[in-house]
Amino acid sequence: MASKAKAADPKLVVLKGKEAEDKVLEYIRKMNRPFGAVDVSANLKGAVPKAATQKIMVALAEKGDLVQKTYGKTTFFVANQANLEDIPSDRLAALEADVKRIDEHNKSLGADLKSVAAELAKLKSTPTDKELAVEVKKAAELVHKARGHLEPLRAGTPLISAEENAQLDADWTRWRNEWVRRRKVFNTFWSLATDALPPQQATELADDLGLEYDTAEHGALERGTLCAAGSVLGKRRR
Repeated sequence: MASKAKAADPKLVVLKGKEAEDKVLEYIRKMNRPFGAVDVSANLKGAVPKAATQKIMVALAEKGDLVQKTYGKTTFFVANQANLEDIPSDRLAALEADVKRIDEHNKSLGADLKSVAAELAKLKSTPTDKELAVEVKKAAELVHKARGHLEPLRAGTPLISAEENAQLDADWTRWRNEWVRRRKVFNTFWSLATDALPPQQATELADDLGLEYDTAEHGALERGTLCAAGSVLGKRRR
């Protein structure tokens, strides 16, 4: 079912004749900017119908009250600037002073707003009482756990048994010997493979194969007391 047309506002008074003409002229002079008939009629809330507004504005332009300008298919009307009342210098100075005062007040309000916004952002980033309670509980649990780790040290209890220490020594010796053996095998085969190659080509071949040599840190470790002949990891720990 088609919707019914919107009923007219019973309080709206449609102006006609001289009243409509005066209303249109008053509005355009007050706004002092270009308008089309559609905009004027809409801004007057339909007090002057669109068709009547167009005719009134054309008539006012013929009288010299308005200036008519056409851009393409659109026509605009603006108040004739020659008919506008000049503002006295003292009134103009007073208006400029008001503008300056309002502008300074706006700047002050802007600074206050910025300060309040910063304070609000700070408050929003502050943990709530509930969140603080959770964080305090977590911190207390961590402190309790850390104290539990310190108890054996305070009591003089060994952190590692003799059997575990001996196993570490054995593992260290085993895997270091394995590493030394594998390095020796690699160096032997690499020498055979690159013996006939110039040093530059041997370096390029190693790069292509993605070989990684011991770094300076590895060399320093190998020359240190940890890897010295007869050194045992377990002896250093006892």
